[in-house]
Amino acid sequence: MTTEGLQSPAEVKERLRSFDYLADDRIAQVVFLADRLGKPILVEGPAGVGKTELAKALAAVAGRNLIRLQCYEGLDESKALYEWNYKKQLLRIQADEGTAWSDLEEDIFAEEFLLARPLLEAIRSPDPVVLLIDEIDRVEVETEALMLEVLSDFQVSIPELGTVVAQTQPLVVLTSNNTRELSEALKRRCLFLHIGYPSVEREKEILLARVEGLSDQLADQIARLVRSVRNFQLKKPPSVSESIDWARTLLALGVAEVEQGTVEETLHVLLKYQNDIDKVSRDLSSVPLDTVAT
Repeated sequence: MTTEGLQSPAEVKERLRSFDYLADDRIAQVVFLADRLGKPILVEGPAGVGKTELAKALAAVAGRNLIRLQCYEGLDESKALYEWNYKKQLLRIQADEGTAWSDLEEDIFAEEFLLARPLLEAIRSPDPVVLLIDEIDRVEVETEALMLEVLSDFQVSIPELGTVVAQTQPLVVLTSNNTRELSEALKRRCLFLHIGYPSVEREKEILLARVEGLSDQLADQIARLVRSVRNFQLKKPPSVSESIDWARTLLALGVAEVEQGTVEETLHVLLKYQNDIDKVSRDLSSVPLDTVAT
């Protein structure tokens, strides 16, 4: 980011809040240090707690474009870094039939035939960007290794063209749901940040900031009930994003106060597995709603 004019983590926190991202002191400090030290941020934590939203908020705060690499199993160099436009190269070869290969090779491995993917796009950008490498734990270790040059030296080596060095250093945010252990080499290049589930008070604050028209009372009830639901042994505890969706659902249904029947009728918004829904419906039915998460 460039945090020009931001002289402390407190100022970073304030700016993020202006874009409805409620950072705690730890998040604000790591963002501030990432800018000052020029290092990527590795953000780990459960799905849906605001890791990706942090990168989006940083782009908004800094007035930068967001370039996103969505990771998945099978992602390779051609989708993460770059590839050559083989069809266009073939057309050039056919058009220049009879030209010596030594002359043709230099011609077809030129800029006009290069297809930049997110990592190279971020490095080549003339303007500062935020580069989001989302869910890096989904890729294989070999693909993870391809990213190390970008993360440490902010450059990409292309054998046919040479080394492309960043014109402006991107702010890099990597997210991980911690489904596998990341390499020590990658962790060493990053500042580490863990984002867990928020406290009841912070979740209430998030709900009020993100859900227009939500009353203080209803936000408090939702935050407390969601915290209680997360205490059950569930296959997938509700995330903050699902808490927000649930609040919007209750508003759309005209609910002013959470009652037992309303909870059971709308749990499918909060939970994503029927066994979890059945368990919460059964266990919460024996607990008065005004006592949950207190």
